[in-house]
Amino acid sequence: MTTKAKVAVLYTKPESVLEDYRRLCELGGMKEALDPSATTILKDNITWHFPMPGANTTPWQMEGVVLALREAGFPDVVCVQNQTVVTNAFKGEDLNGYVPIFRHYDLPVKYNFKPEEMTWVHYQPKARMLALDHIYPEGIHIPDYFFGKNILHLPTVKTHMYTTTTGAMKNAFGGLLSKYRHYTHTWIHETLVDLLAIQKEIHPGLFAVMDGTTAGDGGGPRLIDPIVKNVILASADQVAIDAVAAKLMGFDPMSIKYIRLAHENGLGIGDPREIELVGDDISGENWHFRVARNSHTFLAWMAWYGPTKFLQKLLFRTPFVIVPTAIGEFEQDGLYWPLKYKAIAEKWQTNTTWGALFRQYQQHGVMAKNLS
Repeated sequence: MTTKAKVAVLYTKPESVLEDYRRLCELGGMKEALDPSATTILKDNITWHFPMPGANTTPWQMEGVVLALREAGFPDVVCVQNQTVVTNAFKGEDLNGYVPIFRHYDLPVKYNFKPEEMTWVHYQPKARMLALDHIYPEGIHIPDYFFGKNILHLPTVKTHMYTTTTGAMKNAFGGLLSKYRHYTHTWIHETLVDLLAIQKEIHPGLFAVMDGTTAGDGGGPRLIDPIVKNVILASADQVAIDAVAAKLMGFDPMSIKYIRLAHENGLGIGDPREIELVGDDISGENWHFRVARNSHTFLAWMAWYGPTKFLQKLLFRTPFVIVPTAIGEFEQDGLYWPLKYKAIAEKWQTNTTWGALFRQYQQHGVMAKNLS
């Protein structure tokens, strides 16, 4: 008899969101999934350093999970940040409202790109790799700080131009692979499966808490249309929580390659028929999300999958990488944000209850004493 995976799902509202996160973590089995004797790494998701709703870990998600961990007997918590070639971690944690939360709860923050805080060491996985050993023939390297620690992922519910959807499994991408992890994009689905296999080897406990209070539709993970959905999810099964989020968005989870491969390789449950949902009834939800196309997705397709794929090594593994990096950074930060998405984010802050809560975080830092 197949053992079902468990995913907790709750509807929430700004007035109760911190308490709802506490209840969500309890329903999802956080206390049972994590090792109480180990440090717990909080791995937030700064997809875009600008405060784009739906793209990044929300401040109430961060604060709610910190409160839930402390209540459950996990006081040893550390947040670990990463950077990409186009995303600034320091700018992201500031603009998205995390820094006052870190200070208020005395939460240490480490950066996997600071050599004085962690070292990238060679790791030989016990599991058979689908892609990483071919992408990195010189060897797979991961941060030494991650070994022996719990990991708790804080993704959001959104689409992704490479993987259709993104969530808990994709959140490991930033922590376990270096700044130059874009090498893997041609084999992104296989890479996510490999990373989950590695996580199961190095972490004594894994858990994911996903925020869908505002979800991201369209050309994700950054250039999204933020849609208020009032949903939060949690699970110890990284595959199952991504499958449930995909189904909410309107996709068939098993048609998404990374979910199907992880399911087939025994790393979690991707088939919704084998997932037990606890909490609120979401059976009527289908958001009909679609992965939109834009200039950025076209250029990315050309680089990783299209007819210019043969130029990858020249463009991305030599000093020439400065050219596509500069183009990508200018396109997203110099064009898309000021000309379109800044106004979308400001409209969300002005016209939605979640946007109003975000502004409260910007003004007051933490909400535990201000929310009933």
